[in-house]
Amino acid sequence: MSIFEALVLGVVQGLAEYLPISSSGHLEVFREILGLDLTGAESLQFDVMLHVATVLSTIVILWREFVPLCKSFFTFKRDDNFTYVCKILVSCIPIAIVGVFFKDTIESFFGRDLTLVGVCLCITAALLAFSYFFRTRPYDANRLTGNVYRPRNISYIDAFIIGCSQAVAVLPGLSRSGTTIATGLLIGNKREQVAQFSFFMVIIPILGEALLDVKKMLGDDVVAGAADTAVGLLPLLVGFIAAFIVGCLACKWMLSIVKKGKLVWFAVYCLIVGIICIAKGFNLF
Repeated sequence: MSIFEALVLGVVQGLAEYLPISSSGHLEVFREILGLDLTGAESLQFDVMLHVATVLSTIVILWREFVPLCKSFFTFKRDDNFTYVCKILVSCIPIAIVGVFFKDTIESFFGRDLTLVGVCLCITAALLAFSYFFRTRPYDANRLTGNVYRPRNISYIDAFIIGCSQAVAVLPGLSRSGTTIATGLLIGNKREQVAQFSFFMVIIPILGEALLDVKKMLGDDVVAGAADTAVGLLPLLVGFIAAFIVGCLACKWMLSIVKKGKLVWFAVYCLIVGIICIAKGFNLF
């Protein structure tokens, strides 16, 4: 892998991890564009670095919220922050089950098929569009009569439902942030809370996935060829820095976008890219 290729993939990861356009799907698209055919060790090494970079960007951007959560949870302080962390842990149950018991099966069954990526991007587009056009109206404090919708805080049940959507989003092309945010909006959670919860809830699964990848790298088959297949320190560093810096910018941008309710434009984008991927997968051009 060249430095330029590492830079491009790092930028793609930083953007697509937070914007609802699927990081896994876009990484496959750009690997196809760049003509990259990474071996097992190379792919695992690079993916681990990119995942860690995006986790760090989340912590940096949401530092003021992240530190009180950690203090309350690790000191067992029974306040709202402790409850919030418990909801995050509940949301991680579905993805933990999928990651521990079905990750290898899913990867071997679906592989890295560009057609599948296109189909899943179209599904992401449909979900984003549905959450935009059929979402309930925000609460109007001036209306004193009638059935007025009041967006609610995220409950334990809501957290589990959002977590189930995250588990489904392991498929390449299904946006993790798009799926979880759209699900939260559809079940009636507050817009200003959904994006932040979505970004926090992904920290544990990403770190868990990175640990599983490290474990896989330490396997006999990978270690046997590690000396010949390592990506190289400089490309790893370039990819990490690019993913971190762009991830910080994308995280702040996405928080603003969700508050303004502008997700529908990403639905249009995902639909276009999805159709192109399907056409490419069937060798239509």
